[in-house]
Amino acid sequence: MKHSTERILTTHCGSLPRPADLLAVMRDKENGRPYNKAAFDSRAREAVQDAVRHQCDIGVDIPSDGEQSKSGFGSYQAERFAGFTPADPQPPPPGRHSPEIDEYSDYYARYFATAMEGARLAPVLTMICTAPVKYVGQAVLRQDIANLKAGLAGQRYEEAFVPSADPLTFADRQNEYYRTQEEYVEACIEATREEYTAIVEAGFILQVDDPALGTSLWGFRDLPDDERRKKVDERVEQINHALRGLPEDRIRYHSCYSINQGPSVYNMQLREWAGIALRVNAQAFAFEVMNPRHMHDYHTFEGLKLPEGQIIVPGMISHGHNWVEHPQLIAELTVNYAKLVGRENVHIGADCGFASQAGAHEVDPKVVWAKFQALVEGARLATKQLWGRA
Repeated sequence: MKHSTERILTTHCGSLPRPADLLAVMRDKENGRPYNKAAFDSRAREAVQDAVRHQCDIGVDIPSDGEQSKSGFGSYQAERFAGFTPADPQPPPPGRHSPEIDEYSDYYARYFATAMEGARLAPVLTMICTAPVKYVGQAVLRQDIANLKAGLAGQRYEEAFVPSADPLTFADRQNEYYRTQEEYVEACIEATREEYTAIVEAGFILQVDDPALGTSLWGFRDLPDDERRKKVDERVEQINHALRGLPEDRIRYHSCYSINQGPSVYNMQLREWAGIALRVNAQAFAFEVMNPRHMHDYHTFEGLKLPEGQIIVPGMISHGHNWVEHPQLIAELTVNYAKLVGRENVHIGADCGFASQAGAHEVDPKVVWAKFQALVEGARLATKQLWGRA
């Protein structure tokens, strides 16, 4: 993975808005209704090429395919992993509870109804493991990789990345097949490694998406200290087991404070979990910054030493609002991080994905591209300060 040896490099978190006509076909696909697969594949390929071209034209150094073929952060896994069946009957939706949600319950009730559940292309089903967990997404992944390579052909860029979900997103599903939970988790890890390996072997950076670390230490935040430490250590070990044998310098690990857009009063600070994230066997670590609750988090690295060779990717444009960040603010925060960890060890990106649920319209697509322009300009201004040239 390239360091910022001559200038600050720019990237993002993966997901970008999908075109309306692609969404229309994707909605039928996700709901199991008849759809024209050839037309979907063709339109997805065009959407990837448009998204890549737009990123490169603006000057993003490390682009992705914009996840144009995927309907959501985790729902794409449904067609790539066998061994799960819908619960019958479906249980009622689980209640959402946290100090944040409970205190701002009226806000979150409206938000989830419109921006989260309202943005999903299909209802979320409770799934149960009833058979061996296997990766069956080889053909779909090959198509995604081919589309990205076609989009990158002839473009100017430094590297490109492909996001993939943490295998332990499956761990909370009810297991009715494997004898023990340990065997079940191992099967999920082994199945996910197929996708991880294929991405790296195709020449791309693998981005492991794991928002559950930043939101609540994978749900362990409120446990007693000794028990929390034990659970966290076990989770880091499991993630590293999933990454074993893969080149660390081709892996980027992303976490954030979730895709939810709200008060964020109860968020952990970066200092509470950065040291944990840096134990993952990845060269780069991407995290949220431009949320106003976290703009000060560069202070974390006043007391936390970045391991040799690692890269941080602080988010300098927000996925949560339609403001366009000022390039001078982006430059200022970038320089603050660079002075603490070394300019060569900083890339800058986005807080989280735009339209992580494909149907989301929280940030207007035109605003998204204006944010990317601000990101690139902010990197240029930071480069001028850090290297003495644009």
